[in-house]
Amino acid sequence: MSEQFPTGVAASFRAAFSSPARVRTEVLAGLVVALALIPEAISFSILAGVDPRVGLFASVTMAVTIAFTGGRPAMISAATGAIALVIAPVVADHGLDYLIATVLLGGVIQIALSLLGVAKLMRFIPRSVMIGFVNSLAILIFMAQIPHLVGVPWLVYPLVAVGIVIMVGFPRVTTVVPAPLIAIVAITAVVLMVGWSVPDVSEQGELPTSLPSLLFPDVPLTLETLRIIAPYALAMALVGLMESLMTAKLVDDITETHSDKTREGLGQGVANLVTGFFGGMGGCAMIGQTMINVKESRARTRLSTLLAGVFLLVLVVVLGDIVGLIPMAALVAVMVMVSVGTLDWHSIHPRTLRLMPLSETLVMLVTVVATVWTSNLAIGVVAGVLTAMVMFARRVARMTTVEKVAELDTDDDGEVDTRTYRVTGELFWASSNDLVYQFDYAGDPEHVILDLTEADIWDASTVATLDAVQQKYAAKGKTLSVIGLDGASQERLEKLSGNLGGGF
Repeated sequence: MSEQFPTGVAASFRAAFSSPARVRTEVLAGLVVALALIPEAISFSILAGVDPRVGLFASVTMAVTIAFTGGRPAMISAATGAIALVIAPVVADHGLDYLIATVLLGGVIQIALSLLGVAKLMRFIPRSVMIGFVNSLAILIFMAQIPHLVGVPWLVYPLVAVGIVIMVGFPRVTTVVPAPLIAIVAITAVVLMVGWSVPDVSEQGELPTSLPSLLFPDVPLTLETLRIIAPYALAMALVGLMESLMTAKLVDDITETHSDKTREGLGQGVANLVTGFFGGMGGCAMIGQTMINVKESRARTRLSTLLAGVFLLVLVVVLGDIVGLIPMAALVAVMVMVSVGTLDWHSIHPRTLRLMPLSETLVMLVTVVATVWTSNLAIGVVAGVLTAMVMFARRVARMTTVEKVAELDTDDDGEVDTRTYRVTGELFWASSNDLVYQFDYAGDPEHVILDLTEADIWDASTVATLDAVQQKYAAKGKTLSVIGLDGASQERLEKLSGNLGGGF
C-alpha cells in the first residue's frame, strides 16, 4: 500500500512536516527538480524566441503559485516546450508585450474553462491513450537529450554512463538522499577537480542576476489586440490544461491518490496570470520534472513544488555562477533515467501485445506517433482519443444484427401477410447507416413488423434511417410497424420521426 497524503493546501504542507524523514525528502526533491529545471527552462525560452530569463522566471512563478492553487500535490508546473511552440509566433510577429498579454488571456481562459467543467472530460480518455501519452512523453524526454550528446567531447559519454550507474545503484544502498542529486553533485565535483572541459549549464544561456518585477504589457487595449492574441491564448489554454490534467492523472496512478482536476485547472489559470504579471512566458505541468519529483525523489506534498520554485530562484539569481559549472552530462543522465522510468515497459512486452486487442494497440500507437511527430502531447492525445472513438464505434456497429423471425403470420386464405424482423444491438450513426439495406422491400408481404425489443436508439441518424425504411415500404404499398421500444428510445423516436427532412 502507498503512503496516503492529503491534497488540501494546509493539510498537504502539514503532512510535509509530519516527520524529519518526510521533510528531508521534500526539500531534497525540490532541490533536484530546481537543478533539472534550469537547462529545460533556458531551452524552452530559446524555442519561444525570448530571453532565457523569461523562461526561468516563468518556471519560478509557476511552481510557487501552483503549490498553493493547484489540485495535485507534488506536481511541477513550469515553462514547457508545448507552450513555447504555441506562443513562439506571437513573439516573432508582435514582440514580448503581446506575448505577456497572450499569457494573461490564456490564464483567464483556463479559469473560465475550468469553471465550465472541462476537467470532467478526462473521463472520456481511454486507458490506451493514457499509455500512449506516457510512452510518448518518455520518448520525447529522451529525444530532448540527444542534442546534448551530439558533437560533444568524448568525455561526456562516460560521464553520462557514470551518472546512470549512480542512479541505478545508489538507491540499493540508501534512499535517504535522492539518487539524481548524488549523481549531479558527484559528476560536478569530479569534473571541477580534474579540470575536464565539457559543456556546462552556463553555455545554455545567460542566467538572471536580479529578481523578477511586476509589469503590465504595453499593448493597446483594443479589439485589434484581442484579435491578434486570442487564437494563441486559446491554443495555449487548451494545450496547458490537457497536459496538466493528463499529468495529474498520471501522478494519481503513481501515488494511488485522487486529485481535484477542476481545482488543478483553476490553479493553472491563476499561475499563468501570476506568471504573466511577472513577465514570464507561461507554462503548464512539466512531465519530466514531475517524474523526477514524484517517482525518482518520492516527494508527495506541496512543499516540494514550492521549494522547486524557491530553489530555482536562489540558484539562478544568487548562485548563478556556481550553477553554471554543473556539467550538462549530469543533467542528461538524470533525464535519461527519467525517460526509462516513465516508459510503460509492460505495455510493449510481446506477451502484452499478443493479448491486447488490435484496436487498443492501434490507439496507443497513433497517440505515440502523433505526439512524437509533432512534439506536442496535446495533439497526440486528441489523435488517440479520435482513433479510440472510431474503433469503438466500429466495434459496436458490428454487434448489431438483423434477422427474420421464423414464424410468419398468415391471413384467412393461408397466405403470408406479415413478416417480422428482429434487430439486436445499439443503433447509432455507425450501426444504423446500413440498416436500410437489410430488408426485402419487394419480396416482403403487405405488413412488416420491426421488433426493437433487444435494441436501443441513440441518435437522430437512426431515426432518419427508420424513416427511410418506412418510406421504402410505403412506396411498395406496404406498412411498417416498429415495436418493442420503451424509455428514452421510444421518446426519441416519437419526437424525431417524420421531422428529419426525408430520412437521409
